Amino acid sequence: MKSGMRAMRVHRWGEPPVLEQCTAPREAAGCSIVRIEAATVGHLDRTIWSGGFLRPPPLPYTPGVDGAGVILRGDTFAPGTRVWLRGGGLGIACDGTWAEQVSVPDHAIGVLPDNVSFELGAAFFSPCTSAWVALREVGRVRAGERVAVTGAAGAVGAIACQLAREAGASVTGIVGDAARAARLAPGVAPLVLPRGATEAPASFAADLLIDTVGGPVLAALLPRIAPGGRAVLVGYLGGHALALDLPAFIQRDVSLLPLNMIRREAAGRAAAPALLERLGAGELVLEVTSFALEQAAAALDWLGTPGHSGRAVLLPNPGRRDRRLAGRAASRR
Repeated sequence: MKSGMRAMRVHRWGEPPVLEQCTAPREAAGCSIVRIEAATVGHLDRTIWSGGFLRPPPLPYTPGVDGAGVILRGDTFAPGTRVWLRGGGLGIACDGTWAEQVSVPDHAIGVLPDNVSFELGAAFFSPCTSAWVALREVGRVRAGERVAVTGAAGAVGAIACQLAREAGASVTGIVGDAARAARLAPGVAPLVLPRGATEAPASFAADLLIDTVGGPVLAALLPRIAPGGRAVLVGYLGGHALALDLPAFIQRDVSLLPLNMIRREAAGRAAAPALLERLGAGELVLEVTSFALEQAAAALDWLGTPGHSGRAVLLPNPGRRDRRLAGRAASRR
């Protein structure tokens, strides 16, 4: 058996990842070796693992497009530097973060503030930057507007609600049941729209919709968007298809605006330091649920379960916790 480190490996699309002993990564120009302390299990990871990604990596591969850890070796960052990881082909063009160590291109590394836990550092990028770009860059939110967010108890939805409130908007959080409505941030008005609903209440209206659900939920809400309003399409866990009554849609003049964060990653990276600062200060709250590295399959199942909230992360060494931030991380689970 090879020695070096443990990593989760996928040998066939859609089959559970397997924990294996692998050779530790080697140093390369322009890259750093990072000891992983937390690795995110996100929707992009799940899409790639299922075999549904447009350009999948060659099998077998180690998933994980996001993570956080400590620099072991490299030319750009001093050993011991706490960092977050995103991009550079991680988990797509090369092995990812579901491992004890990984080689990461230096341009895909950001410094993690001392007051942000590794769990949050691994989990923050996709939900926080997606919500920020959806509201600011794509939706162009303005103070005084009525903003509605679907999947408002989920990771992206919860952050979008918080950011919209900070922008001076009145916010409605749309969820599937009362239990999720109870988890919404203070100041967010709940609207329960049960699964299968085909119409929104007549009293509901919005100028800007941030939709993380898609499918029938989006179809039910679009007629309630004010003429000239906008709907930003972030996700489609609730359904991949949308049927439009084109004459009615054209008359309402509502803009449908897809959010593609692969194309807008530069905007996300530019916003990341300020978002991390606010997470560290407790001004933004992101729930994180932790799994041991070998529980990757359970984390993938959890992610695909309707009603889950927050983000999932894998901990290669759960016993080696960031003691300075253990309490802060636990308060967000």
